[in-house]
Amino acid sequence: MTWEVGFVLGLTLVAVVLFVTEKFSTDVVAVLVMIALLVSGILTPAEGFNGFANPATVTVGAMFVLSAALFRAGAVNFLGRALRRLARRSSTLMLLVMMLGVGVLSFFLNNTATVAILIPVTMVVAQRVSTSPSKLLMPLSFASMFGGMCTVLGTSTNILASSMAQTAGLEPFGMFEFSKLGLIFFAVGVIYMMTVGRKIIPEHRTAGDLTKTFGLGDYLTELQLHEESPLVGQSLASAPLLEEFDIEVLQIIRGKDTLRPTPKTILREHDLLRIKGDLRTINELKERAQATLGMHMKWRDSDLESKDSKLVEAIVGPGSPLAGRSLVESNPRKNYGVSVLAIRHHGALTHGELQNIKLMSGDTLLIEVPNSRIAHLIQQRVFLLASSAGIPRFDGAKAAKGLVIIVSVVVSAAFGWLSIASAAATGALLIVLSRCISMEEAYTAIEWNVLFLLAGMLALSVAMEKTGTSAMLARGIIDIFGTMGPTALVAAFFGVTMVLTAVMSNQATVALLIPVAITTAYSLDANPRTFMFAVMFAASSSFMTPVGYQTNTMIYGPGQYRFKDFIRVGTPLTLIFWVLGTLLIPWFWPLYG
Repeated sequence: MTWEVGFVLGLTLVAVVLFVTEKFSTDVVAVLVMIALLVSGILTPAEGFNGFANPATVTVGAMFVLSAALFRAGAVNFLGRALRRLARRSSTLMLLVMMLGVGVLSFFLNNTATVAILIPVTMVVAQRVSTSPSKLLMPLSFASMFGGMCTVLGTSTNILASSMAQTAGLEPFGMFEFSKLGLIFFAVGVIYMMTVGRKIIPEHRTAGDLTKTFGLGDYLTELQLHEESPLVGQSLASAPLLEEFDIEVLQIIRGKDTLRPTPKTILREHDLLRIKGDLRTINELKERAQATLGMHMKWRDSDLESKDSKLVEAIVGPGSPLAGRSLVESNPRKNYGVSVLAIRHHGALTHGELQNIKLMSGDTLLIEVPNSRIAHLIQQRVFLLASSAGIPRFDGAKAAKGLVIIVSVVVSAAFGWLSIASAAATGALLIVLSRCISMEEAYTAIEWNVLFLLAGMLALSVAMEKTGTSAMLARGIIDIFGTMGPTALVAAFFGVTMVLTAVMSNQATVALLIPVAITTAYSLDANPRTFMFAVMFAASSSFMTPVGYQTNTMIYGPGQYRFKDFIRVGTPLTLIFWVLGTLLIPWFWPLYG
């Protein structure tokens, strides 16, 4: 083993550990890997930075723009209306139509973007038909993954694998080359979720006010200021008692008026402050501030809302500027005008000591936000709003133009008139030129963390090929599984990919294993596509955890799921897909001949 191979192996191990432990975000880990390979001299600058110009990176970025155009035009609102109508007739039929609709959308739109679009629609449907959102959100995520298996454009892992095949001197994948097997997976997955899956998905939340859902009642109270209170005459920003006790003033009732406080608001005698804090702190503040506790016992959302603001359940999305930062660092009140009342972080609900919690993708927050700031929050992708506020208004003209452009992208790529990257990039440009979205909105729509992840991991893939690391790993796989026959090799690649994808990014897993799959095939004089498709389908079969696939992470918080819920529902489905993939992939793409 040369030092270069040892370095690449060690770097790969470090990257896997960092992905699993989430010590740093995935894009930061990928960039660290890329820089390490450049500094070590294993890769030249041209080789290291080539991932940013790779067709996969360009295509994925363009597809984010195309998906955003349809979303902002309200082009998928029809699905929500159809689901609400169907739910009145049959919840079973509604669930089936939802999974089929989401799956078909995921054929041609990035499935992560599709789920982001449909989370607020699903939450509204659940509320209006008195169904627990947890019963709908997991099928939503899984169906998007089923659909993403059917075409190259369905998921970034497919786009990445196709580009890596082309880089290795193979033919890039056709738009519908693996649709025949993808549709089988789709059908089996829907049948499982409609029969076994829906029965074992737990009901973790019921329809009701957000103050109840987030358990906020015990942390809210009213404080009536007396004339002699030391708070009277002070601004909220300069009141030492409020700062000392870390009390947040949500509203000020002054006579018949309900005020949304600002740091400059001056407190007056007889003001009624609606505040958030734990009971011990509030009681101590009451004595020091010479105030009287109000008699409000049962809180409703309407108590904290006004004509100018509302309570909203907000999800930290994959590309949110809040991801990886604490409230102290991001200061959402100052930068976005929102007050954070509670956080559901990694499935645990927190009301106090919120400021230092490092937010992660999938966390849900209960926020109080001015009506005038909602559109800005959506446009800047600060939050995904899990309510009707997160559903854009329908714009028929923009929706029609966006749909025509996306169909043109698919058709031109499917018939080979343009490469997939060229078609997607052209479509993104046409979306902007047709004014479906502005250039600023296009930049905002792109999940830059995904692009940096792809670029960094492509650099590692190049290093594995260049140093012979992938060849060494391929020999090890052949030595262990080769004597068991070709089916065992397919099962091994499928199984290893599923395990890695369960604990780390699916894009990173594909970037690591595709070079090994290709090298293994060449070592056996076999068809590289057989092993490559095993990796690709397995990377989209991450049903067992909420962290292996972005769509699962996105629904984790709003569904109030626990980690074990994914294990219980997803493990049987994962095993079914493993068996199907092991048997059918060599049948559709024979290893020899």
